[in-house]
Order: sequence, then structure tokens, then C-alpha cells
Amino acid sequence: MRQVRGLTLGVRVMVFDEAGRVLLIEHSYTPGWHFPGGGVEKGETVEQAAARELEEEAGVRPLSRPRLVSMHSNGGNFRGDHVLVYRVDHWEQAIATSRGEILRVDWFHPHELPEGATRGTRSRLAETLDGGPPDLFW
Repeated sequence: MRQVRGLTLGVRVMVFDEAGRVLLIEHSYTPGWHFPGGGVEKGETVEQAAARELEEEAGVRPLSRPRLVSMHSNGGNFRGDHVLVYRVDHWEQAIATSRGEILRVDWFHPHELPEGATRGTRSRLAETLDGGPPDLFW
């Protein structure tokens, strides 16, 4: 018999524009600025989830495969949860399809993030841009 362990998996996606600004979103249901992302749905790969969430939430369509940057335990926020962080360098503007979930979408210089950018967002960005080892915990 197979045991259920309650493991969940989510993705977050870093996207930069030609000016070097990073894309962040503000959700209607949780405070702060975050990278676009969300849960991996049954039957989809993590890369498919990353591309889907990015287009749904921010209207950005990847033109190449998302590149895995790091993996983190998010157990401090949601027991059994893990987050994979991807980066998309080649993309095109599309139409965001999410309705009511996203309050704001904007681009920010990585060293001038908005007030309310979450600790996880700030940490993942610093690890990626400064080349430090990723923290195993979100």
C-alpha cells in the first residue's frame, strides 16, 4: 500500500528585461511582491508549470526552456512544500489570463526592489545575481 506524505511542489520564475530589471507580481491573496509562480498541477511537468504560471500571472511567454536555478524547502510556510526556482531569459509579451488573482505586475531594478518584496524573493535574487550558494530553505 502506498502512503500519502502530503508533499507539495511549487515553482517561481525569474524573468529579466533588456534593462536588467526583474519581473515581480503582487497577489490578491498573500502580501508582498513575489516572482510569478504557483503550484505544479497533476499531469504537468515543473517546466510546464513554470511556463503556465508565468503566462497566466504576468503575460510573459517563454521562448526557451526555463532553466532551473535552485530548489528550496518551504516547510516553514507550508508543511511538506518545496519550491523550484527557474529563470527565463528569452520571452515575449503575451496576455495574462489570470483574473482577480494578481493585483500588480511590474519591473524593478534588482537593487531597488519595492517595499514589500518578500524575504524569499530578495534572497533568491541575491543568490542568483551574486553567485552565492542557495539557501536550502525558502
